[in-house]
Amino acid sequence: MNRIVMLVVVTILTICLCGVAQAEEKSEMAELLFVQNSHDVSLEKGKLTLKKVSPTTIFFTDRPKRTAGHLTTKDFIDEWSEGGNSFAADPPNATLSIFGQDEIVDIVVTLKNPRLEGENLIYDIAVLEEDVGPISGQSSLFIDPVGRPMSPTSVAGVHRRERRREVRHVVR
Repeated sequence: MNRIVMLVVVTILTICLCGVAQAEEKSEMAELLFVQNSHDVSLEKGKLTLKKVSPTTIFFTDRPKRTAGHLTTKDFIDEWSEGGNSFAADPPNATLSIFGQDEIVDIVVTLKNPRLEGENLIYDIAVLEEDVGPISGQSSLFIDPVGRPMSPTSVAGVHRRERRREVRHVVR
């Protein structure tokens, strides 16, 4: 009888340890979010131009394991098509936040075909949602992780939820 109890205890411990190992393995997989900053921006005819874009793109993750850093914007673009689950295969959504003279304007877009032309970064875009207001000024482009739709937990999804509560952010 003791052997049976011991065997059951060992089996339960083995299952628990395997579950912990799998959870740790999953926590090592992180979805990176990206931010690109520019001195000015223009939006016309399905093209977004980040003028004088920062030479580095910021990346970060959320919980449970927080990671943050930089990579060159050129490397970010060069890796756009890498892998089977790339941004080229599943274009990301992003929120463009423009710091205008009197207000902050936010535009939700889908990004495609990035390319550097001198100090400018150009994307082909589809506008999903936009504020009415001036389209110039310093900007930050918040890019959702690869392969994620505009869900309630994506950057663009959170933006949409918050916009329902507050129509505009006035700069004072």
